[in-house]
Amino acid sequence: MKRDWIATARTLSDALPFLQRYDGARVVVKFGGHAMGDAAALERFARDIVLMKQCNVHPIIVHGGGPQIEEMLKRLAIRSEFVDGLRVTDEATVEVVEMVLAGRINKAIVTALNRQGGKAVGLSGKDADLMICEKTLKKTRDPESNIEKVLDLGFVGTPVEVNPGLLETFIASDYIPVIAPVGVGRAGETFNVNGDTAAGAIAGALKAERLLLLTDVAGVKGEDGEVMTDITQDRAESLIASGVISGGMIPKCRTALDAIEAGVDAVVILDGRAPHACLLELFTSHGAGTLIRRA
Repeated sequence: MKRDWIATARTLSDALPFLQRYDGARVVVKFGGHAMGDAAALERFARDIVLMKQCNVHPIIVHGGGPQIEEMLKRLAIRSEFVDGLRVTDEATVEVVEMVLAGRINKAIVTALNRQGGKAVGLSGKDADLMICEKTLKKTRDPESNIEKVLDLGFVGTPVEVNPGLLETFIASDYIPVIAPVGVGRAGETFNVNGDTAAGAIAGALKAERLLLLTDVAGVKGEDGEVMTDITQDRAESLIASGVISGGMIPKCRTALDAIEAGVDAVVILDGRAPHACLLELFTSHGAGTLIRRA
């Protein structure tokens, strides 16, 4: 038992330089994927976030909820229309999106944080006009005619203005904001916003020291199939252009690159299923996932 105490003390001592480095830092964490639907994983995540706040790191949580939205739409027998494989979010669907994201999921995360001794507050992008959005229009090209057309996806939004004043109040306090990615249009419309996109926009507006994108993969893989621990903006662009970074990893990397351009120091894409992933990344020399930094 004594040996275990010494190991714990050594771990705390080794963390000192990292605690000093991130003292007062703003860290935006996008929480999503399978870890969000696992009760034990949610409890571990909440404990780690409360520890971060206790160490004078200021976490701002942005969450997703795609699987839970899909489940609720099925329960309510609301059929979704798809255009070129993309879901159209109509008026009935966006009501469910807001109910699930800003209600059920948001409050579950808030409750988990509070149970670990934190002081969490649930928000959405509508609160204090935190995230003002415009309709997202996707472009596609017909493979036969080569004619480009614009797809209207309904109430799917892209943040065009982020007003972080309310978040500044929480950062200066003991409270941990938990944000559902639901935005508001200039005419008062409700918009469903991709969770990564929302986290990137909020991190950029706050000039955060770190944006942590928790995913269901270990990080960004290079040409050899191995996870890269550290890449620059230019390297990421090159890997996207060459097709090494492909599929669902492209929008995550684009979110990272946009956030860095907006003023975020660095972005880390890491596996949210790994125990204590956020603590490993911030408070150890080991790190976790792939760090994308300025060129």
